[in-house]
Amino acid sequence: MADPARARRLAKRISEIVATAIDHEVKDPRLRFVTVTDAKVTGDLRDATVYYTVMGETVDAEPDYAAAAAGLEKARGVLRSKVGAGTGVKFTPTLAFVLDKVPEVARDMEELLARARAADEAVAAARANATPAGDADPYKIDRGDE
Repeated sequence: MADPARARRLAKRISEIVATAIDHEVKDPRLRFVTVTDAKVTGDLRDATVYYTVMGETVDAEPDYAAAAAGLEKARGVLRSKVGAGTGVKFTPTLAFVLDKVPEVARDMEELLARARAADEAVAAARANATPAGDADPYKIDRGDE
């Protein structure tokens, strides 16, 4: 097992090499909107997982995840060759590409926070016009004639 710091450095270098290769060297139009977000390397430095996101052509357009995955699968050999040449390690790691779910999870969290804010505002509005069910001070003891 390699040093974990070495594995992190190698993962960072792999993500840089793959991102640069996708941007400048691989001429597949399906990869135009692919962005490499992270990479992880196993402890033995034999396998690397590259995480990526896909943007749509416009802000409102839905990204084509299937085409991006197919383009990455087709370019896997070329990208692995670039990684081998760029890292200089004894064994070039195999590459696996995984769609990064961070943007979708962030969007879901934003929706949940918006719902929580709306519920808080509804409770605050109800509380503003509320009156106590009993006396203003239910713990007040009337001692009468003492």
